[in-house]
Amino acid sequence: MTTRGVEWLSAAADDPAACRATWADDPRAPYALAAGRFFDVVTVEQRVGMETFDQLLHRGLPFGPVVLDHKARRVGFFLGSRSEGTFSHHLAREAGAPPQYRYLTQGSVVVVPGPMPMTGDRYQWLRAPTRRPVANPLRPVALATMLIASAELLARVDSYSERYPSAAAFALPGFEGTATDAG
Repeated sequence: MTTRGVEWLSAAADDPAACRATWADDPRAPYALAAGRFFDVVTVEQRVGMETFDQLLHRGLPFGPVVLDHKARRVGFFLGSRSEGTFSHHLAREAGAPPQYRYLTQGSVVVVPGPMPMTGDRYQWLRAPTRRPVANPLRPVALATMLIASAELLARVDSYSERYPSAAAFALPGFEGTATDAG
C-alpha cells in the first residue's frame, strides 16, 4: 500500500492521527474504520467473493480496494460512499438471485488490514488502496453484475459436483453404448 493509500484510509478513522500512529508502530495491525464517510463496503462469503474478485480483475471491470477476512471467511468490496442505491438497483435488475451480502455504510464499521499485512494474518488486502479512489459510477454496477454471475457459476459447479462426484462418474455416460472391443 502506498503512502497516499494509508492517508486515504486513515482519514476514515475517528482519529486519523491515532490510526497512522498505530500503523507506523505496526504496519500489520488491523484497524476499525467507519464506513459511510469515504467509502461503503459490500461483504460476501469468501467463495463468492473470491470468484467475483477474479471475474472483475480478469474482465478489466472497474473496482476499488478489496479486503479478505480469513477467520470470518468474508470478502469486502469497497465502493464510493452513498453507492447503496445504485448497487441495489443494478442487483435487482439482474436475472439471477443475488448471494447473501451485507452492505456497510453510515453507522457501520469495517476492520481493515494494516498497510503491510503478512501471509497468515487474519486480514489481507486482495487489492490495497494506492490512493483515494477516483469516483466511478460503474463500480457498483460491475460489482452487482459480477456478484450474481459468480454466485450462479458456483451454484452450477456445485450441481455438477453432486451429479458427477468423480471423474469416472462424469465420463461413464459418454461411454455407455459405445463399442469397447479393441480386437
